[in-house]
Amino acid sequence: MFGLFKNDPVKKLRKQHSQIQEQAMIAQRNGDIRKYSMLSLEAENLWNEIVAAEAAKPPQG
Repeated sequence: MFGLFKNDPVKKLRKQHSQIQEQAMIAQRNGDIRKYSMLSLEAENLWNEIVAAEAAKPPQG
């Protein structure tokens, strides 16, 4: 009950990951492969952070 109003850091990371993926897709469509590669790498690193944060999260219930 007390954790009801706490911000979920994983939710914030997932939103950021989604935004980076969208930027990468736009860069790829525009033909900027270098920018696409950089953004894809950033998204992959962020995804690894998300996986680690979810693994460290205590089980609910």
